[in-house]
Amino acid sequence: MPMVLVVHGGAWAIPDELAPASVDGVKAAARHGSSVLKSEGSALDGVEAAVRALEDNTVFNAGHGATLNIDGEVELDAIIMDGRTLASGAVSCVKNIANPVSLARAVMEKTSHVMLAGNGANQFAESIGVNTVPTDKLVTEYEKKEWEKHNKYIAGVMEAFNTKWAHDTVGAVAVDSAGNVACATSTGGIRNKMVGRVGDSPCIGCGGYADNSSGAVSCTGHGESILKVTLARLILSHVEQGRSVADASQLSLQHMGERVQGAGGAIVVSPSGQWAATFTTERMAWAAAEDDVLWFGLNPKEKLKEKLSQ
Repeated sequence: MPMVLVVHGGAWAIPDELAPASVDGVKAAARHGSSVLKSEGSALDGVEAAVRALEDNTVFNAGHGATLNIDGEVELDAIIMDGRTLASGAVSCVKNIANPVSLARAVMEKTSHVMLAGNGANQFAESIGVNTVPTDKLVTEYEKKEWEKHNKYIAGVMEAFNTKWAHDTVGAVAVDSAGNVACATSTGGIRNKMVGRVGDSPCIGCGGYADNSSGAVSCTGHGESILKVTLARLILSHVEQGRSVADASQLSLQHMGERVQGAGGAIVVSPSGQWAATFTTERMAWAAAEDDVLWFGLNPKEKLKEKLSQ
C-alpha cells in the first residue's frame, strides 16, 4: 500500500514575513511524520508525530505559539482519530499543555470517553504524568504584543480571518502501509476569543474525521462556520458518493462559503493514497510526503516539489 502523510499549518491570510517559516515548518513536520510511517509506525503514530512537530514550532497557533483569549490565557483544543476502529480522543480548553494532540490520544487510549474539557482534561493530564508548562513558555512575544493591540473582540472571528493578525489550526492526515487512515488537528483557537470558546478542532466530524471506508480529513479556518456544516464529515460524504478527494474538498468548502459565508481549508487522504490540500482563504501552508517526493505549497494552485530524502 502507498504511504502518504499530509500536513497543514492553518488557512488564513499568512503575511509575507511569516510565509517562509510557515512553509519550512510544514515541510519539516511532513518529513518527520513520514519517517515514522516508514519506520513501520501506524497512521495514528504518523499524524501524532507530525502534529507534535507543528505544536512545538512557534510560527503556528497550537501548543507553543498559541493565541491568548480575552483574559490573556491560553486554551488549547485537539483531536486524534483512528480510521480503522473509529476510536477518537479529544481535549478542549486545556491549559499549560505543550502537546495537546498527545493528551487527546491518551484520552482515546486510557479512558472510556472521547472528549475531556477544561479542568477535567488538565486533571487527567496530571493523573497520567503529563508535564505542564507555564503559559509564558507557550506564548511568543509577538503574540503578547498582538493581543494587547487587539484586546477587544470587536471585529469578530469572521473579519479576523481576512486580516493579517489571525492565525490558525494545524493538522495532519495519513494512510499507512496497512491501508489504515488517521487524522489529528490541534489549535490555540483565535485571539481574544471568549473564555471557554470551543471551535471546530476538537469536534468529531468538524475539525477532523477518519474512517477506513472513505478517508481522513483535517480542517482549518473559521471554526464556527466549520462546526455549522460539519466540514470534515461533509467532505467524506462526497467521497463516499464517488467524488475525488480534491473535488469533495472543493465542493464542501464552496458550500461552507455560500451557506454560512465561512472560509477555510482541508487536507484529505483516501485509503488508496489519493490526497488533496484545498483552501478558500488567501493562503494555507501545507506539505505532503508521498513515495520519495515532498509536495508543498502556500498560495492558491501552487504545488511545488522536492526530494523527500534530502
